[in-house]
Amino acid sequence: MGSVYQRWNIHHRLQHILLFTSFLILALTGLPLKYAAKAWAVKLSALLGGFSTMMTIHKIAAAVMIIAAVYHLGYLVFCKFVAKESSKAMIPTMKDVTDLLDHMAFCLGMTKQKAKFDRYSYKEKFDYWAVFWGIAIMVGSGLILWFPHISARFVSRTFIDCAQIAHSDEAMLAIMAIFVWHFYNAHFSPMVFPMNKVWLDGKFSQEEMEEFHPLELRHGAPPVVGRDTAAPVYEGSRFRRSSVLIVIQMIVYAVVLIWFLYGFLPLALM
Repeated sequence: MGSVYQRWNIHHRLQHILLFTSFLILALTGLPLKYAAKAWAVKLSALLGGFSTMMTIHKIAAAVMIIAAVYHLGYLVFCKFVAKESSKAMIPTMKDVTDLLDHMAFCLGMTKQKAKFDRYSYKEKFDYWAVFWGIAIMVGSGLILWFPHISARFVSRTFIDCAQIAHSDEAMLAIMAIFVWHFYNAHFSPMVFPMNKVWLDGKFSQEEMEEFHPLELRHGAPPVVGRDTAAPVYEGSRFRRSSVLIVIQMIVYAVVLIWFLYGFLPLALM
């Protein structure tokens, strides 16, 4: 068993917890509002205490998400100007493009050479910047809808209507991105199933580093623990060889896609 590497500190983990808990609650209370005419939306609304209560829960979750965003921005400012520990690792580069092409070629069996990722892969950068942009849209449009009387003093009714459309459509885009793209990469992929535990303890084993971030390891990422019997064990290879798990996941994702295309997409495009 090898060394242990600290990927996320306590601030990273707290920000992630605030973000995903508020997001899940916002999705749970927001979808019944968007599809209020559907029978399932009526039942879910009643289960959550009715429209008024559901709206209150939605606003509380929105406030938590705003707190998470402010926390994150404040943390970035602190790291850059106070701790002098700012990093450019999350900024997209041309290497991300070549990594994407290399990864696709490997997945299609066109090469046996896997893409080698540094501190963050192109998938993680996509996750980060999609959330960054999405929160800006959701918070901006959400505040306009939250305080319509104040908003009407400064913008036109047309602008408020546009904000409502932007809020609704961006929410659907975010839900699909999280539940399909992010959940697969962080939870359902045979490489990490049942989850990537970095959000819990912030640590990667040496085997995980070699599998997912070999360039960071090569560049001298310092271990926080030496030879430690408590180091997490990477079991991705065992799940990766499970054809049953892969088939089940393909079926589940196919059902989710068909359900979304049939039940949600027509309404989302209206």
